[in-house]
Amino acid sequence: MPPDTSRFPRSSPYWPVVSHPQLRRVLPGLAVSALGDGMAVVAVPWLAKELAPPDRHGIWIALAMAAYTVPSAVGTVVFGRLLRGRGGAQLAGWDATLRACALAAIPLAHLAGVLTIGLYVVLLAASALLHSWGSAGRFTLVAELLPQRHHLPANAVLGTIAGFATIAGPPLAGILISWAGSVWVIALDAATFAALALTYRLALPTNGGPARSEGGASRTAGFAVIRRDPALLGLLVLSLGFFFLFGPVYVAMPIHVTDDLHASATLLGVFYAAFGVGGLVGGVAAGHLRRWPLRVTTIGIVVGFGIAMLPLGLGAPLGVSLPAFALAGLIWAPYTSTSMALFQRSTSTTQLPAVLAANGAILVLAVPLGTMLGGPLVGALGPRPTLLLCAVAIVALGLVAGGFAISRRSARTPDPTGTEVSGRR
Repeated sequence: MPPDTSRFPRSSPYWPVVSHPQLRRVLPGLAVSALGDGMAVVAVPWLAKELAPPDRHGIWIALAMAAYTVPSAVGTVVFGRLLRGRGGAQLAGWDATLRACALAAIPLAHLAGVLTIGLYVVLLAASALLHSWGSAGRFTLVAELLPQRHHLPANAVLGTIAGFATIAGPPLAGILISWAGSVWVIALDAATFAALALTYRLALPTNGGPARSEGGASRTAGFAVIRRDPALLGLLVLSLGFFFLFGPVYVAMPIHVTDDLHASATLLGVFYAAFGVGGLVGGVAAGHLRRWPLRVTTIGIVVGFGIAMLPLGLGAPLGVSLPAFALAGLIWAPYTSTSMALFQRSTSTTQLPAVLAANGAILVLAVPLGTMLGGPLVGALGPRPTLLLCAVAIVALGLVAGGFAISRRSARTPDPTGTEVSGRR
């Protein structure tokens, strides 16, 4: 007999998310803005190249890319007292509004003939100031609107939208840049954030968030909550190490392709496309992990990712290393969904925005710092040994985290009824 499909799609873990009366109004705006961000990956460095002096392209491209993300760490602290306790939709909406305004100022300055590379970097930095709060707002909104059992599928939907955008956005940006110019791709990115801000304003009730926290709250309250909770602190350290150790891969991969494999940039694009496709599949699959123990799954992702990266460092043939890199993308993709679900279930919705913003402020620095380390590592060891070192270190990180998790579990003291009286799930 053919399988009964009468309950599909309602049997899918994603149905409660995409059918939610409020979330379903926001998801299209999120998809549009994610595509805009995907296009910015190409447009931001390209416009920097066009504006910078010819002998300083590399420096200004690096500054522009950093300006588009890193200032969010500053914004987490500077605006902590003002934004702590705000509702998820309000935080995400303010981030989208600031991004739309700051990015729109770039083509306006171009039209006025005053756009310089320095002004460009300043406007990019301004656009990123609330980015950690906006990301925190999206995941807080999930916790506000959905019961805990639906948090992981909802996080996976957000991750899948972002994953699709990283695949579709860059080639679309390339087409649009050749047709209209990079500054107008930035303008389109601004328009996508304006659409998202309008979506938050019209699709969600203004009183949909938690109560506002006290006015005298510390600017660093989110960091304090994480520091006091061993489980959250351990998760942050694991994420920081995981992302930091992946940073050198961005430096090693291009040199590995050219020097070790004697291939062109086309093969590098194929590697990243394979990683992206694997990530998209992994993002879709993440919602089906909701019955798995989240902490064990999160640690297992780190170990599995490191193992999947080993063939590149060991010099495996292309027929092995390319599928392995795609597998690494598949394993990597659910990490954000599972780690965010752990934060969502461990923190009240009142504290969650500040906690997630603090988490994001630290993690946004992890990959750039790892990338900076990648230059000296590749220079000293070579690209393939660097990839091997990163893979082995990531596996070791996951195993150490697993050892700590086991020791914490064994340290819990049962009461006479056999119920644990200390520790957190």
